[in-house]
Amino acid sequence: MRDPSLNVLGSALESCSTAPVTGFFRDGCCNTGPMDQGLHTVCALMTAEFLAYSKYLGNDLSTPRPEYGFAGLKPGDQWCLCAGRFLQAHEEGVAPQIRLKATHQRTLDVVARDLLERYATDAP
Repeated sequence: MRDPSLNVLGSALESCSTAPVTGFFRDGCCNTGPMDQGLHTVCALMTAEFLAYSKYLGNDLSTPRPEYGFAGLKPGDQWCLCAGRFLQAHEEGVAPQIRLKATHQRTLDVVARDLLERYATDAP
């Protein structure tokens, strides 16, 4: 079992975003647990291209949903993505940049570290 507070670099997990507030637990971090079936562990910097791709696949992250307190994402926002969706976006050539220090180490169960480092804004 991995420590839930570590990032892919093995150090303390940093916050991804509190404006907008993100994370499976809406705590600003890409934490995960048994209930998080999608593994929302990748701290990604949204782009117009990725948001359009996500909407095309049926996960509209850009349209506001006030009934859920969700203002909608725009390019430049940081958001905790599902590890599998990040990998899929990579395969389609639309993966966004990410922050390794805010990406949970459970991501490594799905995505290789060297691939994550290719998209990192904070690569070691």
